[in-house]
Amino acid sequence: MRSIQPAPTRHDRAWSATGIGRAATLALHDELCLAPKPGLVSLVDSGSHDDMDGNTFMRSLFALRHYFTRIAELGHARAPFSALEQCGLEAESRMLAATGGVNTHRGAIFMLGLLCAAVAAAQSEGAPLTPGAVRAALMRHWGKPLDIRRTRTSSLPGGVAARRFGLRSASEEAALGFPAVFEVAVPSWVQARRAGLLGARLKLQVFFEILAVLDDANLARRGGLAGLHHARSLARAFLANGGASRAGAVDDAQAIHRDFVARQLSPGGCADTLAATCFLERVGALP
Repeated sequence: MRSIQPAPTRHDRAWSATGIGRAATLALHDELCLAPKPGLVSLVDSGSHDDMDGNTFMRSLFALRHYFTRIAELGHARAPFSALEQCGLEAESRMLAATGGVNTHRGAIFMLGLLCAAVAAAQSEGAPLTPGAVRAALMRHWGKPLDIRRTRTSSLPGGVAARRFGLRSASEEAALGFPAVFEVAVPSWVQARRAGLLGARLKLQVFFEILAVLDDANLARRGGLAGLHHARSLARAFLANGGASRAGAVDDAQAIHRDFVARQLSPGGCADTLAATCFLERVGALP
């Protein structure tokens, strides 16, 4: 008698580079659509920014769509980090050309690009797409050059703010395998979904979980340590009060959004981390 093979799970799906790239682009759109999202640009308003809006972000997304596919191809080939880095720099140029010089997605180009490469690398090695497998592939293939890179990127605005205030920079996050993604956002997503949260409420919960702990250099650059601590305090209070599952959660988030706008606070690092988590969900890496 022929044995019955188990049905493939969502972790076993084979993703093409084009599929990975599309998932990354859609994940950025997921993040953009979430509103209210304290201090950040959405399709509803521009948050704390007067140089960009939802249309700016959509132009950026359109300009980046081929980048995510290309860096997934490089990841599948386990290309050297220098090739990934050059691909990212070219994507930055296309983003700036599309937005008239406005930095909409530099952090996402870095974080999501690396995760696209890591997903493709893990898949090429036959590993099921789990958060652990993706993170392990990232560190196995590009961990050493990422550790070297963190010592030479401190001149970027986020790196300057991180060094000034003693925070963990985006480059350091990458060198550690994105702990904010894999140790904070992913478990928060899984827990919130098991608690019954879906759609915008799920993303809102995860966003505040990230905001409560992340060393977001964008917040520190705009508001100093006082601004960062204020943002974290409001996030922790939101979570302690029941989080996104509360009936009044959206109103509470909107009030925090108004507070951030008044203080010109913008947690861009939190937005990138949320988009990265949406990406892992879209490629079926989350349990």
